[in-house]
Order: sequence, then C-alpha cells, then structure tokens
Amino acid sequence: MTSKLNLLNNFRIVLCQTSHPGNIGSTARAMKTMGLTQLYLVQPKHFPDKEANALACGAIDLLENAVVCDTLEDALKGCAVAIGMSARKRQLSHELISSREAAMRAASIAHGEQAVALVFGTEMSGLSNRELDLCQLLAMIPTNPDFSSLNVAAAVQVMCYELRMASGEGNIENTANKVPLATSDEVEGFYQHLEETLIKVGFLNPKEPKKLMQRVRRIYARANLEKEEVNILRGILKLTQNPRSFSDKE
Repeated sequence: MTSKLNLLNNFRIVLCQTSHPGNIGSTARAMKTMGLTQLYLVQPKHFPDKEANALACGAIDLLENAVVCDTLEDALKGCAVAIGMSARKRQLSHELISSREAAMRAASIAHGEQAVALVFGTEMSGLSNRELDLCQLLAMIPTNPDFSSLNVAAAVQVMCYELRMASGEGNIENTANKVPLATSDEVEGFYQHLEETLIKVGFLNPKEPKKLMQRVRRIYARANLEKEEVNILRGILKLTQNPRSFSDKE
C-alpha cells in the first residue's frame, strides 16, 4: 500500500485545451500548495508562456515537468480511473457524484498504488461528450446555483484540497481496492476490440454507428473494470470472432 506521504503522487491533474496560459500557471500553484505534482496538458493553446510562469508563483517546477499530450487518451495512459469535472449536469448515464465523494473514491484507488486522473475541460465549454466518454465518473463542485461559474484554476484548487483531505482519512486504507483496476489504455484496447467484433458479427453497422459505442462505453464505465476482467472479456471477444469447439474427449 502507498503511504500517506506518497499518496498524492498518484493523482494526476489533466487540463484539456486550455486557452489562457495564466490558468495553467495558477493551476500549478494550486496543485503545489496541496502537495500534488503530476500536471498533464492536452493541446494547450499557449505553453510554455511567460504569463503561466508569472502566475505559478513558486511552482514553476511543476510547469517544467508538465507532460504535454496531443490527445486525452495519451494523458490518461496508466490511469485506473478518470474523473471528469463538470460545472453542470449532463444528459449522460455517467454516475454523477460530489467533489468530496470523488476525492474519497480517488484516494481509495490511489492507496492501491494506481494513478487517478481528474480531468478539466476548456474555460468556455468544459469537457466535450467525447472527452467524458474517456472518463468513468462525472463529478461536480457544489456551488451557488445562482452563480455557479468557477475558474478552472479555482476548481483545481478545490479538488486538490479535497484530495489532500481524503488522503489523510484513517479509514481509507480499509476501503482501498485490493484488486488492480484496468488502466485507461487497457480499457481503450478492449473498446477497440469490442467494436471490431460487433462489426464482424453484424451487430454494429460502421456506416450508421449512431451512438451505439458511446452507450456501450457507458455501460462498462459504470463497472470499474479490473485488469483480469478486461482479459476475460477480450478472451471472449477473440473466440467470438474465431470460435472453437470442444471434442467429447476435451
């Protein structure tokens, strides 16, 4: 199990397509004040940038070590769970939880020495449905319903605080996952395998896919698939495409 001292290293803050470099710098500062260090940036509009450095205020080392990715899939590689942060309710079947519950679940998983990502969208529109498809949970920070607007860096600060508090809870270790969950890239490999199989058996028409795969993703997202479960499912898919029969002797 991971000690409380190192637990925060298993949390990953992911910013998607950030427009204003100042928000990146402020995010780095917010993270460092709470002891988080893993910053991932997906297609930032301006980075590196002097404004980001200026607003980092002593957290430039996080900017220097930030991982810049071309896609959200790349940013989530190695993560057991990705939690998408949203400022509004979505008409999606993702499980919606509060920021505090999200932090508690994240800490529980991180105690099993697995990475957990908190994913934040653009300043103007937040996360797209496509980006949310790559997340297993959707979390909201409870705010004033008459004025719910929250700056990206401010939202990061709230979540980093919640993660720090959750990491210090004495009962986390008792509820930690004993079985390793599948990583984001392992689950994505399963989805690709599943789509190929559904096309081959005639269940999915690639010319008119509609929202079938999006709905299928949400079904499995609610399951928090374990590594062994993904292996079993991919074994089933493999034999679905190339069935084998057992003889009487077998």
